[in-house]
Amino acid sequence: MNLTKVKLCFFLLTLSLSAVAQQSSLDLSKFTRYEGFFNFYLDEAQGEVWLEIPETRLDEEFIYVVGLPAGVGSNDIGLDRAQISSSRVVKFQRYGNKILLVEPNYAYRAISDSEMEVKAVEDAFAQSVLAGFEISDEQNQNAFINITYFLLRDEHGVARRLKATEQGKYSLDMNRSVIFPQKTKNFPDNSEFEAILTFDGNASGQYIRDVTPTATAVTVRQHHSFVKAPDDQYQPRKFDPRAGFFAISFADYAAPLNESLFKSYIARHRLEKVNPNAEKSEAVDPIIYYIDPATPPLIQQAMIEGASWWNEAFEEAGFINAFQVEILPEDADPMDVRYNVVTWVHRATRGWSYGNTVTDPRTGEIIKGHVTLGSLRLRQDYLIAEALLSPYEQENYIPDDMQEIALARLRQLVAHEIGHTLGLAHNFAASTVNRASVMDYPHPYFTLNSSEINWSDAYDTGIGEWDKIAIRYGYTQFSDDSDEQSGLDNILVEAHQQGIPFISDQDARPQGGAHPAAHLWDNGESIVEELNQVLAIRETALANFSENAIPFGTAYSQLEKTLVPLYLFHRYQTEATIKLIGGVSYDYKVRGDIQALPQVVENQTQEEALKAVLKTLSPEVLLIPEHIQALIPPPALYNGRDRESFEGYTGVIFDPIGAAQTAAKMTLTILLHPQRATRLIAQKSKGNQMMGLEEMLNKLESKTLKSSPQEGQNGEIQRVVNFVLLQQFIERTRNTNTSSQVQALVNYHLEELKNWCQNQSSKEVLWQAHYQFLADQIQLFQNEPTNYQFPQDLKTPAGSPIGVEEWCGW
Repeated sequence: MNLTKVKLCFFLLTLSLSAVAQQSSLDLSKFTRYEGFFNFYLDEAQGEVWLEIPETRLDEEFIYVVGLPAGVGSNDIGLDRAQISSSRVVKFQRYGNKILLVEPNYAYRAISDSEMEVKAVEDAFAQSVLAGFEISDEQNQNAFINITYFLLRDEHGVARRLKATEQGKYSLDMNRSVIFPQKTKNFPDNSEFEAILTFDGNASGQYIRDVTPTATAVTVRQHHSFVKAPDDQYQPRKFDPRAGFFAISFADYAAPLNESLFKSYIARHRLEKVNPNAEKSEAVDPIIYYIDPATPPLIQQAMIEGASWWNEAFEEAGFINAFQVEILPEDADPMDVRYNVVTWVHRATRGWSYGNTVTDPRTGEIIKGHVTLGSLRLRQDYLIAEALLSPYEQENYIPDDMQEIALARLRQLVAHEIGHTLGLAHNFAASTVNRASVMDYPHPYFTLNSSEINWSDAYDTGIGEWDKIAIRYGYTQFSDDSDEQSGLDNILVEAHQQGIPFISDQDARPQGGAHPAAHLWDNGESIVEELNQVLAIRETALANFSENAIPFGTAYSQLEKTLVPLYLFHRYQTEATIKLIGGVSYDYKVRGDIQALPQVVENQTQEEALKAVLKTLSPEVLLIPEHIQALIPPPALYNGRDRESFEGYTGVIFDPIGAAQTAAKMTLTILLHPQRATRLIAQKSKGNQMMGLEEMLNKLESKTLKSSPQEGQNGEIQRVVNFVLLQQFIERTRNTNTSSQVQALVNYHLEELKNWCQNQSSKEVLWQAHYQFLADQIQLFQNEPTNYQFPQDLKTPAGSPIGVEEWCGW
């Protein structure tokens, strides 16, 4: 081929490549341009989004958050409206014709001036590439990428959640998924994108069938936020386990050998004084929380009142009007990271409220507080009040009492959840010190005046003393670094001197928990006295319970559901009292502070606690009065039993003995927890004056199985309590988490009980059959312990005053 032909071929090839390049160029004039944090273009005709990335913005870190603005509506599934996921630091990086969205690994870092040291740690641990994009066009050193499919992914994990909750195997259907332009917006510091996603599946679970019009097609909306990362002027504050804050933690491989490898910062909003030298000053940027405008007016006002309590705490930290509450403008989006919000979320069943945040994982700085309040929560407080007060004596009467109780709880609840979004953890010991914190879980506090139940102090009002201390620790602005550590230490010393304890989640759960003051839903400085008072209130309310517990026109069978929270009114104070038995009091002590070392609960207190707890197993407490049994018919049409009802063995007829069995199991399961049993053995080994497991088991058997047989329904209750006790003994011996000492002692008691039952004789056939049944069950277990199965048990109705368990999103 001669030179002329070569030149011609090269010219034609150049023209061809040029034509291809021109064809691939984006005609941006056809798209809607959104200017903001990252400029982007929306092609509404094709349903596509193009992101513009300037060369200067490559390797610039920003915050990436995904949320669910339109959810599924099931508490059990846990995919709520206005839910947000965890915050991630990400950045765009370019490699040839590709741009990657990279998430650095901030769990491992080197805080060092040496770039080589920083790089060595960065290369030692994996990063995550969240997405890769082909560059579609370049103009003026800006790359354009199509992020449509990135926005249409199931980044929030809806399909995973449906599978985890056994609702079915679902997959995203791209043909039924589109960009949602109405909520796709841009602002100077954040770019917001939203998509409608449809999941196709087999719908094997009842929960998903309950909340979808067609359960094989689950359509939700997912929201993506690209948020400008905070500047480097924020000063992280060191985490202290005594201070009551959540933390972000990481390993610092540049730490000196005389310091811990692991470091933690508290989570908090950035708050600075206009005048740093003033004792009190207005804030440069106050913290503003916005209430969901979709909330009914009466509830909205209660939310504003409860949320506003926090301003008092910030006043004590040196700020004037630094915490404010407003109604979210109707044109604002709750998912927009510029707004701290309190959302009012509906579900098919009652359930959790929680406080979540958008937080910078590098420093702990909270960028957005995001509270979810379940709308059905109020109705459970209303139901408790109906059961206790039986107020409907007159037709068309709407009692203000229950409404005020419910609203009082709501004020406390919104303050509690906002507390989480300010960085505060639970303080489950506060209820024993004059209700010192809204970060506890409060049980409604009633008192008994003669035979009248007083509800006027059901829930506390205002922020607690512990809350003020915690906010001072997290938000006080010190004049310089040298003053900060001593100032923070002084705040914690002050809390200790005031006798305000801080004990959080891991120490407060009833199953195996050891701290005597830390519990969910308890009341009172004297836990035992409060249990006795709760039992007295319960007895009075049961005596007064009547058709007046339901409004006129309501099916009589609703009385059964109203009875449940009253009959189990003692459940949480019982759990709290049990924690005194084998209990140990302690603080989150650090070396050099003035807090005390762990102390075993005094033996007399443990003995008093056991005495009070054993009352909850007596027929006198467990018997449902005859007048109540006579009131309750089988469930009316479309008014059937559900998981918040008692189960029973009598079919459609209400089973009062089954309810007693359920309540007995509630007490015995926690009383005989393997960890508590082992602690009792350990405490006895240190001194004969202390209660041990043997003493507790003897007293338990004396008050139940070996007590004098009674007749009628009291006798039936005795027998079901004995059955539950035997069930718990057997469960302890075959539970792999039970220590060998406990197994040995319980096995010994099983053998002794078998012999005791075989030696009993009674003219009453029911009692003789009962003793023989217990002995036979023990023998069956001893013969084949791995194959032994109890008769079918009864499930306890949904717990906690709000449903399963009130879980906060931290």
